[in-house]
Amino acid sequence: MTYTEVVTLGETMGLMKAETPGPLAQVHSLSLGMGGSESNFAIALSRLGTSVTWAGRVGDDSLGELVLRELAAEGVVVDPVRDPSAPTGLMIKERRTLDQLKVWYYRAGSAGSRLSPEDVPVERIRSARLLHLTGITPALSGSAAEAAQYALDVARQAGALVSFDLNYRAALWSPEEAGGVFRRFIAQADVVFAGDDEAAIAVGQSGDSLELARRVAALGPGQVVIKRGVQGCAAVIDGSEYKQDAVRINPVDTVGAGDAFVAGYVAELLAGVPVEVRLLTAVRTGAFACLVPGDWEGMPRRNELAMLDATEPVSR
Repeated sequence: MTYTEVVTLGETMGLMKAETPGPLAQVHSLSLGMGGSESNFAIALSRLGTSVTWAGRVGDDSLGELVLRELAAEGVVVDPVRDPSAPTGLMIKERRTLDQLKVWYYRAGSAGSRLSPEDVPVERIRSARLLHLTGITPALSGSAAEAAQYALDVARQAGALVSFDLNYRAALWSPEEAGGVFRRFIAQADVVFAGDDEAAIAVGQSGDSLELARRVAALGPGQVVIKRGVQGCAAVIDGSEYKQDAVRINPVDTVGAGDAFVAGYVAELLAGVPVEVRLLTAVRTGAFACLVPGDWEGMPRRNELAMLDATEPVSR
């Protein structure tokens, strides 16, 4: 068995996307790929030089084969279950205008939604330094929620760190349903990531980013990072408050930026660097993800992070 520093588990789906703007009903061709929050995170982490395992269920079908092949090609260790009786989920990205995307999900009854505690890679988690979970997995089904909790229990018993990205999906559950689950997972995590709106769901009230971070931290985690998109991020780390501006870019596709941000922070956390460096790498990694179409294709390698400081457009 290949042991890795990080383990993550969740659903990765086939992805079809329109390359030109306009109503999907008038689009004549779609490109095929794959995507999912946990696999986006894993690819970003791998490109930054941190070893990582992705675990989950895919159908015993061509889309499942695509998911596993792409992840392996990116240096991610895969620990999948191939489900012969359920299909790999599918999402379709509609580029309605040059600036607006709509994502349609076809995941009801998917293999990924059938994730269960029996699918959790116990020995990999026990040997890892960090387990990463998102709020998407417990929203998929009762068995998937049980799997996420079991993975967290294994990590806690083994002394591994746990990071949790709330990643609220309105198509999967209501804020009221999500709030209680978010609070339960937050209380057991070491590092928590959320947007302002997601943090408000967890703590039950709105506020500015640092106030929300403080309220989330009061639930238990020592590190809380609020992702603020074009405004950068705010964080409360071991009781101290931090802010980091975003990197100015001309975004092409913002899907996957949050996953890249989290990977940048986690990579630096495991490297033992100061908080300021973790946050700077996080916003840089998130910015790179926005520079090309696709959920994960723009994730940077570590030697590319300084490119955003370049004053010349051509490197020789």
